[in-house]
Parts: sequence; C-alpha cells; structure tokens
Amino acid sequence: MRYLLITLLSFFNVCSLIAEPAKVEQQKKLVYIFPVMENIGPGIWRQTIKAFAEADSLKADIIVLHMNTYGGTVLDADSMRTKVLNSQIPVYVFIDNNAASAGALISIACDSIYMREGANMGAATVVNATGQAMPDKYQSYMRSIMRSTSEAQGKDTAIMGGDTLIQWRRDPKIAEAMVDPSIYIAGIIDTGKVLTMTPTEAIKYGFCEGVRKDVREVIEKAGIKNYEIREYKKSGIDKIIGFLVNPIVSGILIIAMIGGIYFELQTPGIGFPIGLAITAAFLYFAPLYLEGLAANWEIIIFFVGLILLGVEIFIIPGFGVFGISGIILMVSGLILSLLDNVIFDFNEVEPARISAAVGTVLISILLSFFLSIWASSKLFASRKGIFRNFALHTTISTERSYVGVDQEDKSLVGKRGIAQTVLRLSGKVSVEGAIYDAMSEGSFIEKGERIRVIRHEAGQVYVLRDID
Repeated sequence: MRYLLITLLSFFNVCSLIAEPAKVEQQKKLVYIFPVMENIGPGIWRQTIKAFAEADSLKADIIVLHMNTYGGTVLDADSMRTKVLNSQIPVYVFIDNNAASAGALISIACDSIYMREGANMGAATVVNATGQAMPDKYQSYMRSIMRSTSEAQGKDTAIMGGDTLIQWRRDPKIAEAMVDPSIYIAGIIDTGKVLTMTPTEAIKYGFCEGVRKDVREVIEKAGIKNYEIREYKKSGIDKIIGFLVNPIVSGILIIAMIGGIYFELQTPGIGFPIGLAITAAFLYFAPLYLEGLAANWEIIIFFVGLILLGVEIFIIPGFGVFGISGIILMVSGLILSLLDNVIFDFNEVEPARISAAVGTVLISILLSFFLSIWASSKLFASRKGIFRNFALHTTISTERSYVGVDQEDKSLVGKRGIAQTVLRLSGKVSVEGAIYDAMSEGSFIEKGERIRVIRHEAGQVYVLRDID
C-alpha cells in the first residue's frame, strides 16, 4: 500500500510539471506600442515619459517603439535613449522606414531591433537646418553617446593566450561610424563617408535581429504567441499643444499679443483688446512651458518687461531706460521661450533653431506693429460697422454752445513755446511761462524743441513743431 501511494504521488507530480509549461504558455502577454512617427523633440520626449509611465502602470511585458523618423534634437534624443536603457520592461523597436540620426541612437538603445524591408538606420552626424555638419564639439558628444549606448547592450569576454578578447553585441566602432566620416572599418565603411545600414547589413553586423513586415510579426517572431496590444494614443491636450507650438501659430499669437496691447493703449477702458492680449500670451507660453521649452524665469522676464514699458508710457515722461529695458526683456522672453536652453547655456541648441526663434519673434512684432496701425486707421476712422462706437466722432465746439474752458485761452493760437516733455502725441508744453497739456498734431516732438500752438480745445492745446 505504501508503494502504491508513492507511485500515485510521483505520477501527479510528473503530470503537474508537464501541465505547468502549458499554463505559462496560455498566459496572455501585454504588448505596449509607442509610435515614434515624428522628429525627435520636446513634444515626443514628453509623450515618451507618459507612454513609459502608462506601460509600467499596465504592467506591460514588452514595449515596442514603432519608429519612422529622420532625426531631431540631440538633447531630446539623449533623454529618450536614457529612458529606454533604464527601462525595467524590455524595449523592442520596429523601424518602419527610417531611423536616421537621433532615431538611430534611440534604436541602438533598445533590447532588440527589427526592420522593415527597405528601411534604413544611421546617418547620425549632427547637422544644422541646411544640412551642414555642426562643429566638432557637437560631433564629439554624439560619437560618445553612440559608443556608450552600444556598449550598454552588453559584451562577451574570453581569455585567449593570456589576452582578454571582447566580443560586443553591437560594435561601438560601427555605431560611431554612423557619426564620424573619418572612421574606416574594413569591409564596412570607407573614410569620408557616414555609415547608414540596410536591414541586411544591420543583421550582418549585429544591429538588427531580423526583417519583419509589421509590428504584429515582430511580436510573433519574438516568440510571443498569446498577447494583447495596447497602443499609446495622443490625448486632446497633446494635439492642442502640438498645434500651438507650431512656429506659424506662435507668430500669430505674438501678433495678437502686441496688437491687443496697442489697441488697449489707443482705446483704454474697452477691455476686449487687453483680454485678447492676455489670452494670446497664455496660449503662447502655456504649451511651451508644458513642452519643457519655456522656463519660469523666461516667462517672468517677459511680464517684467511689459510692466517696465507700462511705467514708461503712463508714469515717466519721455522714453528712456524703463522703456528700452522693457522692450529688451519682452523680446528676450519671447525668444528664449522658443529655445531648449539651460539658463544662458546654448551649447545644445542648434544655431538654426536660434535663428528661427529670433526670426519668428522679430518678424511677428514688425507685422503686428504695421497691422495695428493699418487696422487702427480703418476701424476707428470709420463711422460705420461694429467698431463705430470704439471712437468718439462727435465734435464738441463752441459754435454749438459747448463751452467748458475760459475763452481767453483761444488767444494761445499761433503763439510759440517750448516742449517741456517729449510729445509722443501727448505731453506738456510751456507757452509764455505757463505750462499746458498738449497734443502733437504731427510727428513726435522731443523735449526742448520749439513748438507753435495751432488750436485749443477743451483745455488742451494742439501744437506742431515750429520750423520757422
């Protein structure tokens, strides 16, 4: 009886061992797909953070990057490859067509690389917007992170004849050849050329695990039969941010900001122009802040500049330090918010991006200035249309019995005096020793220039520069 029980227990143990692999095989794997179908920049880096966090919360078994990119910024690419290298979840990449430059760096960081037939990977030289290679300090950094990324994928060592032989899983020298045209590797790349690999070449040199048609084939060929796919989807906020950070949209928002401030100064108290300016400022800075471009201090200096300009216009007569400082700070805040700089360190910012940011801001300000002047002349001079009530068109004259000032002031007409302040349209003048509020009927009049009174209405004199 005892031998019979032992035999039965042994039989059940064997059956459980046989059944266990089948049970494991039946367990469904969760595969998380993250599309990388745009240039590498702050936007895709922010999405990467969200995607990896979501994959971790879902307890995904594998992450697959579905990649098709021509490259992007070095800083954001470095952040993404670090995220991939530090991931506790295995990360595969399927290169659907292109993994150029920054895309090659991120791909090499992945645990497994698969490519579609006809795809390419490489050409990681750092270039500007015109395609010209950047100075060597940029190339040196890129060469370094390409080597270190390849090294992070592991190596095998062996002792032969007292020497330690290293067999890299992905040869760092080949990775470096994707950046540096001076590197020569026999049978792979000649000097003067930057390495870009086809799927066949990538497989041969250990940079690709195989050719696949689509993501599902990548998963199945990786040995995962029973799986569920979850894909990262852009939220509505992601789409809105992507729209608002477009350089054209940023330029339109700058025009709206400057135009709103100009019209509020022309028609104080209406509220709509300043409301438009505030809304435009929010839509300009908020997405740039969320993208990691606009820092707190960059936004602050813009508003400090706006305050200084307001002090210059409304409190301090003339145009001096406050006004000039205000304009400089406002323009600086707008430009710096478009750049991925660290304080005043621009080493990682491509010159082309600096030029684009400066051009976007300055052109938008000039357009806003001229459009505001044109719109002002059209809207406020019209006695018809929805803006007819924004300006006073009724003339209050003494002929219609509107008398509000001492009539003897009419004797000022024709008299000459001196500008006591700068007349940016309005200011103060001195006529025969008395100070009067004045409006310039022509161009700006500098302090100390001679003036001539041409008329007097409602306690205010109207003057021209005296050129006699």
